[in-house]
Amino acid sequence: MKIEQIRNATLRIQYAGKHFLVDPFLGDKGSYPPFPNSARQDQNNPLSELPVSKEQLVEGIDALIITHLHMDHYDEAAKEFLPKHLPLFSQNEEDAQVLRNDGFTNVNVLGEDTSYEGISLIKTQGEHGRGEILKMAGLVCGVVFKHEDEKTLYVAGDTVWYAGVQQEIDAHQPEVIVLNAGDNQFLEGGSLVMGKEDVLQTHQAAPQATLIASHMEAVNHWTLSREELKAFAAEQGFSDKLHVPQDGEAFEF
Repeated sequence: MKIEQIRNATLRIQYAGKHFLVDPFLGDKGSYPPFPNSARQDQNNPLSELPVSKEQLVEGIDALIITHLHMDHYDEAAKEFLPKHLPLFSQNEEDAQVLRNDGFTNVNVLGEDTSYEGISLIKTQGEHGRGEILKMAGLVCGVVFKHEDEKTLYVAGDTVWYAGVQQEIDAHQPEVIVLNAGDNQFLEGGSLVMGKEDVLQTHQAAPQATLIASHMEAVNHWTLSREELKAFAAEQGFSDKLHVPQDGEAFEF
């Protein structure tokens, strides 16, 4: 297994001989307006360039996974650029229909027993915030990868820590967990994804697992920096179980 942090929640994952692109956010730096009612209203999104060209990014990709359709997980550049014939996995039929309308010809809906080339792709639950913000944030998912020749990987997606994440950890016993951990927020409504305390709770629930922090410092409403998260993990004694990659950095397991 190889996991490469691209930018924001975009990951390139090599797993059991297949290459997946997750949550493609492919626009040029500054090509979209800032998210409203949040920090850094003077900075357009994304805040950084891709670490590789779009052509390099999709080279060798076998399948796409789009956990939900928010702009920073699937944008106009992805819609225009990605090869439309690639197998694509979405969270529900509603998203799948949007993607079909965008021209993708092999769209599949993730479930509890989805399989691709011998790899189990299991849809997991998530909550994109807490309280009233959930009504605006909408439905999201994560995905667990399983194969007899690989460690179990849990890509949690845009979720905060809550009982559902505990349930997924208990059910699947993942050995590697990717967390969207930028503590992105609007000025009212609180966290939309995990912050440092959520990351700590995930570690406590799966102390043997290696954690990878994604979705950091790429869009204007982030509130938790990479350096702050690394310092917190050191203070709490789990920095040996946490990777906080820069864009373009990869890890093999």
